[in-house]
Amino acid sequence: MEDFNSWRDLLNPEFYIKLGGFWLILFIIFAETGLFIGFFLPGDSLLFVSGIYAVEIIQQTFGSTGSEFLDTLILASSVAIAAIIGNEVGYYFGRKTGSALYKKQDTMFFKKKYLYQAHDFFEKNGALAIIMARFLPVVRTFAPIVAGIVKMDKRDFLRDNVIGAVLWSFLLIFAGHYLDKLFIDQFGIDLKKKLELIIIVIVLITTLPIIIKFMFGKKQDFSKYENHNFDEEK
Repeated sequence: MEDFNSWRDLLNPEFYIKLGGFWLILFIIFAETGLFIGFFLPGDSLLFVSGIYAVEIIQQTFGSTGSEFLDTLILASSVAIAAIIGNEVGYYFGRKTGSALYKKQDTMFFKKKYLYQAHDFFEKNGALAIIMARFLPVVRTFAPIVAGIVKMDKRDFLRDNVIGAVLWSFLLIFAGHYLDKLFIDQFGIDLKKKLELIIIVIVLITTLPIIIKFMFGKKQDFSKYENHNFDEEK
């Protein structure tokens, strides 16, 4: 078992893979939306790095299937299911809590500003919001909750939830697995030895739009939410 050495480990996908393997990966993906604490977890980079280790992860959990593709498919499918379940939990939590969540005090794991940002993202992007949110850190944690709060149709949400989860998990996990093979075969580069650089690149790619908006975008006025009755939204 991997030892916890520093807080940096919490941002390192390889730490979670070696610590808990298959089941911990699924829990983290579920927790991103199901427990809405995932905005500090390495979601995108975790999936990419899991793809690199896909064969080892499945072999250690279930035994060898004899096929790298099947091992990767099992991992990607399992992650997609965990992501779908997490979003559904977040959605129903939003439907039940409604506007009460906007009155909750900030804690280490919950920030109202993230909820406001997810609400604006949802309103701006409409039906595609749930699918698009999968690829945006922080937003994907709160988007299903907002969808529940504004009472998005259950069937529409489930459809977009499934599409987004499958695209997100399959693209990142298969990209990690086959890019690792490509770099080894074509350039003799083992991506397992370049994980820190890979994680930095993925974090920059996924968070850069949010950083740019924060640095150069117009300051958002969240006061409009203070007395808003979200239970009236349909």
